[in-house]
Amino acid sequence: MAADGGEFHGPSIDEFFPEILFQVAGIPVHRIHLVQFLSVIAIVLVLWLGTRRMRVVPGRFQSLVEMGLGFVRNGIAHDLLGRKDGDRFLPILATIFFMVLFMNITGIIPFLNIAGTSIAAVPLLLAVVSYVTFIYAGIRRHGFRFFKNALMPQGVPGFALPIVAVIELVSTFILRPVTLMLRLLMNMVVGHMLLVLCFAATQFFFFTAGGGWAALGVGTLAFGGAFTLFEILVAVLQAYVFTVLTAVYIQLAVAEEH
Repeated sequence: MAADGGEFHGPSIDEFFPEILFQVAGIPVHRIHLVQFLSVIAIVLVLWLGTRRMRVVPGRFQSLVEMGLGFVRNGIAHDLLGRKDGDRFLPILATIFFMVLFMNITGIIPFLNIAGTSIAAVPLLLAVVSYVTFIYAGIRRHGFRFFKNALMPQGVPGFALPIVAVIELVSTFILRPVTLMLRLLMNMVVGHMLLVLCFAATQFFFFTAGGGWAALGVGTLAFGGAFTLFEILVAVLQAYVFTVLTAVYIQLAVAEEH
């Protein structure tokens, strides 16, 4: 993404396969792993510091943490699952929301500049957690009839049941976790590529091309600032969407009919 020898080199997919920095117990660790570690540490610190000394009249920091937890609890869990099931699954939903949010937001933090969710491991892990929770909720509520209810909806004519069962199998039990993972992953990858393209072009126009080309650098810098604000919105929105979809899947699993 740098300008070498007077030529501009845009961002490439190689940025998501960075060189190994060191190994821990034989496990390779690279830059994006460090970003993920920092995100997890930040989540733990924020939630711990915000809840360790709860006061009846909360301070600003406690209020901020309570606002975030209250948003997940009231705006997602209770709204979609009701109070009883919402409280039951709140720990998982809150974990998913804050994990996605904190790992997404690192994409616009200086010196980090890449989202922890921009490689497949984290979105895949979260999709598996969502999927397993969906299956668990269905079996807990309906027993193994859950699979029959999901694959053979009521009211479908007998001759169409095999076709419907195959469609439901693919859409519900195969594509669902895949689409969850890809939606989050692709949004973060594309967002990073756009930001790098804008700011790398700005650097090229200002410091390499020079002259009248600097005017274009002002434009790419403005676009970079706009895309940064947009990326913040996407980071929050993707955390919300992933959590809402997980809650919706749980709601479908515990519903009386499918």
